[in-house]
Amino acid sequence: MTSLQPTTHDDEQFLDTLTIGRRIRQLRLERGMTVESLGSQIGRAASQISVIENGKRELKLVELQKLARALGTSLDGLLEPEPLSRRDELEISLERAQRGPLYQSLDLPPLAIRKGLSDAAIETILRLHEELEHLHTQRAATPEEARRANTELRAEQRHRDNYYEDLEHTAAELLRTIGHTGGPLSQRSTAELSAHLGFTLHYVPDLPITTRSITDHHNHRIYLPTKQTGTDPRSALLQAIASYVLGQPEPHDFGDLLRQRVETNYLAGALLVPETSAVAFLTRAKTARELSVEDLRDHFAVGYETAAHRFTNLATRHLDVPVHFLKVHSSGVISKAYQNDDVQFPTDPLGSVEGQRVCRWWSARQVFDVEDRLSPYQQFTDKPAGTYWCTSSIQSSANGDFSVSVGTQFAHVKWFRGRDTKRRLTSRCPDPTCCREPGVEASEHWSGHAWPSARLNSSLLAAMPDGSTSGIDKVEVYEFLDRHAGSHPTHP
Repeated sequence: MTSLQPTTHDDEQFLDTLTIGRRIRQLRLERGMTVESLGSQIGRAASQISVIENGKRELKLVELQKLARALGTSLDGLLEPEPLSRRDELEISLERAQRGPLYQSLDLPPLAIRKGLSDAAIETILRLHEELEHLHTQRAATPEEARRANTELRAEQRHRDNYYEDLEHTAAELLRTIGHTGGPLSQRSTAELSAHLGFTLHYVPDLPITTRSITDHHNHRIYLPTKQTGTDPRSALLQAIASYVLGQPEPHDFGDLLRQRVETNYLAGALLVPETSAVAFLTRAKTARELSVEDLRDHFAVGYETAAHRFTNLATRHLDVPVHFLKVHSSGVISKAYQNDDVQFPTDPLGSVEGQRVCRWWSARQVFDVEDRLSPYQQFTDKPAGTYWCTSSIQSSANGDFSVSVGTQFAHVKWFRGRDTKRRLTSRCPDPTCCREPGVEASEHWSGHAWPSARLNSSLLAAMPDGSTSGIDKVEVYEFLDRHAGSHPTHP
């Protein structure tokens, strides 16, 4: 059973463990109960009650119901989101701050929250922390704004196990309209879907470089590039269809842009790998203890990255398997990441994962050193948070080589093919002595005697064009549409 995460409508609003823990403690004290007496009523040790009250453990629904009964309240009363007192509010805020990536990046010792720590002292610490966050934010330029928005979006994906039920229903309905009964979606069926929606397809050699496709609502046309080297020819079309079906407007900010991209890609993936067929296929594989991203890829005739993404959508909701996903450049830099299995990705002070360098001992880096790039690469890695198993594959694109990895905790590897691998490495990251600092002998030998010349990314200092969140050149797009609409444009 997964941990309880109450939601409100379509928003992923959830109560954190700190708030629930403080409410449990307050209710216990109001009733004159000790941690021992409360623990005995729910079958838990006093030490475990202390862990719960300190917000260091997520509770399952059954446990919350037992606590509510023992405390003489309802489940709703236990999950009341508002703090019970100003002091509780301050202590929760301070604990949240200490758990955050900014505080941890300061390398400060944990600050014990005791009664002797006055409200004024806590308020001062919180104000200083807030100002540090403000300074980091104020310094940020356009790319960092996008990374912050992506960090928020990734947290939302984690809390919903990367599963979007409404998009699954939309995909299923679209497939029903063209009589698709299951299994892989052919290129012909993809074209039929666009025709059903009233669009004709036009493959052109001069699609603007800033676009993947252009949908002309005036003339009901979808323009796609003639050359789609290295990509699934269905993907760009399905993404265009998804954007139309979802009715996505021009994004107002990076948060809108990234959310639309996630929803568009999700719906396209749900069309390529239909939920009902995929869940049946994966369930059989789990029963046989043969779960494999490669098999999912081959069965639905999609790319490895699409199969890996789709696996993360379905694994937790339908198979009860928590997972993590990584896409890493050959330089070691993370370009995409997702996890709900508590693996610890490297982060910057504001919690952003993308752009950080992954540990060189992880599977996502080790796979680049293997000559055989056709066979799956699997590895166990002992990490500070526990032992994880991971399967990785290298994918090449115009932007270079990337590893795409899917992993899970040791307790769940029994369901996967490749669990018998003998490869096992140890990672101590984020400890800098793990792989981020050279050894003592190398440092003594080369310090002051080596001066490498860095390759500066040409986009490092570039901002998005004025007035554009997506970076798309509207002038070029509109000229393109006029050119392809014929001699009589549909607008004045």
